[in-house]
Amino acid sequence: MSGPLTGIKVIELAGIGPGPFCAMMLADMGADVLRIDRAEQVMGGDPASPPADVLNRGRRSVGIDLKNPDGVETVLGLVEQADVLLEGFRPGVAERLGLGPDDCLARNPRLVYGRMTGWGQDGPYALAAGHDINYIALAGALEPIGRNGQAPLPPLNLVGDFGGGGMLLAFGIACALTERAASGQGQVIDAAMVDGAAVLMTMFHAFRAMGIWNDERGTNMLDTGAHFYEVYETADGKYVSIGSIEPKFYRELLEKTGLADDPSLPHQYDRSQWPALKDKLAEVFRSKTRDEWCELMEASDVCFAPVLSMTEAPSHPHNVERSTFLELQGIVQPAPAPRFSRTPGGVQRPPAHAGQHTDEALVDWGFGPERVAALRSSGAIA
Repeated sequence: MSGPLTGIKVIELAGIGPGPFCAMMLADMGADVLRIDRAEQVMGGDPASPPADVLNRGRRSVGIDLKNPDGVETVLGLVEQADVLLEGFRPGVAERLGLGPDDCLARNPRLVYGRMTGWGQDGPYALAAGHDINYIALAGALEPIGRNGQAPLPPLNLVGDFGGGGMLLAFGIACALTERAASGQGQVIDAAMVDGAAVLMTMFHAFRAMGIWNDERGTNMLDTGAHFYEVYETADGKYVSIGSIEPKFYRELLEKTGLADDPSLPHQYDRSQWPALKDKLAEVFRSKTRDEWCELMEASDVCFAPVLSMTEAPSHPHNVERSTFLELQGIVQPAPAPRFSRTPGGVQRPPAHAGQHTDEALVDWGFGPERVAALRSSGAIA
């Protein structure tokens, strides 16, 4: 293994979305992450043909029956050796399983216990079901996203599940591990997607307080209200992105589009003229193909990039040179990020079938072969 988290041992109680994303990030940075899959989910599978769910890359899987007292005791035995445990159940579920913070910290006071939920561990919504779209809606992050006169547009599930969820939990774990180095004590992290989505909106709250943000959707500089921060269709039905905010970049945009000498052009920040200027730029961009605009604007100070599909992005020269994507077991996927000069991260292994490493991993984590055999005999492990 390699990466700045090499030597850190993590237990992941398997879930969906932000929990696996957090575990993937930790594994990409070198942590030894052991995923606990439910015994009933263990269906076998050829190790030579890994699952396609690359969100589960980088860690081994053991199958444990969490309804079996011996299975719960097995997890607690693993906890004794772990640095981190992360779970994404609704509040109270881990406690009912006998794997709540009190149970685990009693066995290992140095444990960092990460909890990933949508609404948080308390509050009126805490026990309600929900998904990304609901969490970012309550956080005030969904309402501003979209075009003027149209309904809010959910930005995939990037803001709640991943940016405000899994990445927030990974940050919290890194912080708690850093603090533990001084105190010697573990602690519990309450990472909620509604909190994380709210934090991501900090700059826009500042803009409102400064009087430079309108509550009317699609009328501001960064929400497609401005003609110089927009996506435009090209002659071949593809798209380019423009972000010419600063005056010097805006001047270059006008030069590259042939509008620099137009005496009728109003001031860049005359909001009343933004719709008309947007129509003018839209007409200009429809006059060339995306590749022609790339030839004219790429690597310039226009603040330009082609809008690439998921298929196109891995083969763009910039992404190729930086190895932004990699191919593993025939699946193209994003490479680990961020990058470190001395201790680079990396994908440790492809995704595992549920329970694929049960015997191997338990032995590596200090369970003797006889104990593993006894656990299998009792039905505690699959």
